[in-house]
Amino acid sequence: MAAPRARRINIPLRHVTLTCGAMMFALLANVTYLQAFRSDRLSEDPRNPRVVITRLDGLRGDILLRDGTVVATSVENETAGHRYRRLYPGGPPYAPVTGHLSIYGATGLERAQDAVLSGTDPRVKLRALLDGTRAGATIRLTIDPVAQRAAYEGLRATGRPGAVVAIEPGTGAILAMASYPSYDPNLYTDPDAVGLERADRRLRDDPREPLLNRAIRRGYPPGSTFKIVTSAAALGSGRYRPTTGLRAPAVLRLPGTASYLRNAGGAPCGNGRAPLAYAFQLSCNTPFANLGMALGQETLRDQARAFGFDADDLTVPMPVARSVYPQDMDRAQTAMSALGQFDTRATPLMIAMMSAAVANDGSLMRPYLVEEIRLADGALVDGAAPSPYRRTLDAEEANRLTAMMVTVTRPGGTGEAAAIPGVEVAAKTGTAENGVPGGDHAVFTGFAPATAPRVAVGVLVEHGGSGGEVAAPIARAVMRAVLAPSSPGEEPREVGEEPREVQAE
Repeated sequence: MAAPRARRINIPLRHVTLTCGAMMFALLANVTYLQAFRSDRLSEDPRNPRVVITRLDGLRGDILLRDGTVVATSVENETAGHRYRRLYPGGPPYAPVTGHLSIYGATGLERAQDAVLSGTDPRVKLRALLDGTRAGATIRLTIDPVAQRAAYEGLRATGRPGAVVAIEPGTGAILAMASYPSYDPNLYTDPDAVGLERADRRLRDDPREPLLNRAIRRGYPPGSTFKIVTSAAALGSGRYRPTTGLRAPAVLRLPGTASYLRNAGGAPCGNGRAPLAYAFQLSCNTPFANLGMALGQETLRDQARAFGFDADDLTVPMPVARSVYPQDMDRAQTAMSALGQFDTRATPLMIAMMSAAVANDGSLMRPYLVEEIRLADGALVDGAAPSPYRRTLDAEEANRLTAMMVTVTRPGGTGEAAAIPGVEVAAKTGTAENGVPGGDHAVFTGFAPATAPRVAVGVLVEHGGSGGEVAAPIARAVMRAVLAPSSPGEEPREVGEEPREVQAE
């Protein structure tokens, strides 16, 4: 009797043994998988503090501006703790670009280019194995310090949150990327953990969101700057030319609603029928609403996507929030979307890209921030290779649209405040409703010189009011900074490529 009883007792023991064995095998298999296949992802996870601690103990590469100015560097830490300490000589104006590195993690380029800066990138690590060094590589940016300063100071002078982006149309190089309010990234290099935690909490709790890079991480209603897209769709359809008349009543009832659309200030637009170019110059709403309904939402959406709306593939190399053109709209919503309202959203980078595309004969170049990467000994690891991103419209249509945009900064246009003596400036202003009474966003986009473009600018000032009054002067200052004269008192000159002919019909 004892033997059968023992066998009955051993059956559950065998089950327990087999279960424990299976669990042990699964545990070992998972550890092997994590170490062999997931180690890189775990190392890059911002929640992994050991990675950041390792970074702070190594000599990290510098971040330089286009002219070689250092905006991020590492120095030996004179206090207890990590061997090196990160410093940011550029301060708040460059914080949205550089980001910061601390024991809490990394942001901005410090995060996006961490492998290169820390030396863990295979291209950098290989050189370290050859010469025995552990230094990270240096990154030189496309940012022009004069343009960046003009952008930041222009925003700060308004006292309101906002962002400015400036792009070189022919290459996609980002010349300025400013966001206001900003913060001093040196606050995150404090070796005192208590002080660091206090500073981080204060910045995160600030309702003005100084840690947010508004230039690429927030979408806004673009307002009338979106009329560039609507006009491009009209010209590309073959049914409209700059001289084509549009129905332009003083007041337009939106179909299927009890809502009425008026032009800015309730002013009329011509005598009830206005040419496309005239409606563009004065930024009339009713003719563009009618135009949007005539084109239809699918045509407008196709054109918006040609400019980069609804795309998720844009990095600079920091990830860029998606600019959105709405779907499933009725006729009234389509009319408002043609004005850059309803649910249309664009980042300030996209607002600059709209002008950059027109400036480059309809070819939108992929925007980028990193010009080159070099090792500590000066050897080149990688260099920028400008590449096309989108074909937005053909060269002839871009030429016609440019001529329309030039009239905006001429006497009588809504963007006179962006005019630069001796230089033709092509532009479009916007005053975007955002659900806050009396708190419209001020928006502007444009490029200069119109005949040989060197800079395209996008400006957005939250609750700033009129784009022509508030955003245009900021854009003008940034464009002047890029088109800087060779000697004091000299007006900016049109230099670079051969001027193209700009004609209106």
